[in-house]
Amino acid sequence: MTLQIKPGTSWDEVYAAARAAAPEAFDADRVLNLVGGDWQRNGTSGEHITPVDGSSIPGPPRLHRDEAAAAVGHAAGEHKTWREVDLDERKRRVAAAVADMREQRETLALLLVWEIGKPWRIACADVDRALDGVDWYLGEIERMLVGRSPLPGPVSNIASWNYPMSVQVHAELVQCLAGNAVVAKTPSQGGFHTLTLAHAIMKRAGLPVSLLSGVGSSLGDVLIRSEEIGCLAFVGGRANGRKAATSLADTGKRHFLEQEGLNAWGIWDFSSWDALAGHLKKGFEYAKQRCTAYPRYVVQRELFPHFLEAYLPVVRGVTFGHPLAVEGPDDALPELDFGPVIHATKAAELRERYAEAVTGGAIPLYHGDVAEDGRYLPGQDTSAYAAPACVLGPPSNWTLHHAEPFGPLDSIVIVDTESELLAAMNASNGSLVASLATDDADFGARVAEQLQSFKVGINKPRSRGDREEVFGGKGASWKGAFVGGDLLVQAVTEGEGQLYGNFPGYTLFPEKV
Repeated sequence: MTLQIKPGTSWDEVYAAARAAAPEAFDADRVLNLVGGDWQRNGTSGEHITPVDGSSIPGPPRLHRDEAAAAVGHAAGEHKTWREVDLDERKRRVAAAVADMREQRETLALLLVWEIGKPWRIACADVDRALDGVDWYLGEIERMLVGRSPLPGPVSNIASWNYPMSVQVHAELVQCLAGNAVVAKTPSQGGFHTLTLAHAIMKRAGLPVSLLSGVGSSLGDVLIRSEEIGCLAFVGGRANGRKAATSLADTGKRHFLEQEGLNAWGIWDFSSWDALAGHLKKGFEYAKQRCTAYPRYVVQRELFPHFLEAYLPVVRGVTFGHPLAVEGPDDALPELDFGPVIHATKAAELRERYAEAVTGGAIPLYHGDVAEDGRYLPGQDTSAYAAPACVLGPPSNWTLHHAEPFGPLDSIVIVDTESELLAAMNASNGSLVASLATDDADFGARVAEQLQSFKVGINKPRSRGDREEVFGGKGASWKGAFVGGDLLVQAVTEGEGQLYGNFPGYTLFPEKV
């Protein structure tokens, strides 16, 4: 079987479509920054390597610190004007932006495929989730804003590369709807083309948005500590999150910092293996490169044979490869579980972590073969692809014993007692989600209360959620205000009542998670 790239989906064709949709934001050789109210050809632009096939595409146009400071100053001026705009007009403009993004759904999704390796179905879901979510807020915002007003300054957004639309753009549109101007930084590892097209549409709709690229170590202080900034919305790893939290410590500035944690499934006194297998299969979507992925399984010893019977067929059946490769030009794009990981360095790191675990005494349970198991174009670069793998009994000194791999590398821990299960599931000092597979409802309720996870599922996984459901974290997985539904709007507005979160000095959780 010889595969070919589906006509109309090559990088050159997708970039041309983006340029045609927003010529003000894309030059022939580079993307631009949206600063000072206009798209500008400033910053240092270089090449970026797409993980899909290792080819070069235009990289992010990185600004220097003084240019970023000027952009923040301009955004502060936009904020003063925008916060006085009538809510009906804000709703009209946000709705117009959402409608125009739906017109560009295919181009936005294909940019996601090329930039960060999302399979077509998952890329479309990222776009749809963002826009459908904002539709919900458009219908609820009047109720949410009763007695509330915009923040004193714009919201600064520093987000990770994995969900540019459903996390970053979604949040920015809600922030604008609530009366705030927005300053956003593009992730360095990918997503900047998608964000450029989305922000061009937002700008045309009359929304007060700025989009700039740059190295976090250079721009971080400007985007976090500037007096003009009213709030920081951060999504990323714990190392950068700690730096942001330290930088904010003496400012009293509003913030919500979403960081990773080692999410775990606990399996105890359980028998519904077919249902669990379905959850495990879905869990491999996008190579587990998301904050709510489950890479750790903590299994009651006597259930381990049954768990393996459910798990191994799933991991053997995972499909991955070039997201745009088809047999014939009229074929639909493939229904893959994942494409490449974010870059070749990450793929190499995952292989190294697997070898490290085995060298340290872990039992190798499964390791797929990139070349044999994946679907690729003839002769294409596959250095950014990682096959799923799993180890049993990871050593306590393993690099990933307390950390998430952010890739398709699973680990299984066998336990004999409830206390051991709790200790193993709470290994990372807080996580965003956790789940228990159990037939014993009383056990599930009791253990769930002791898990250091913000959301706990009983016989089901949990997800981020950004409508009615609250989202946050415990321990080192989250700092600051909680978000989702009413709490997202409250986090970016001022008014009476307590702001829910895990701020320094106290911990306060909403009654219903």
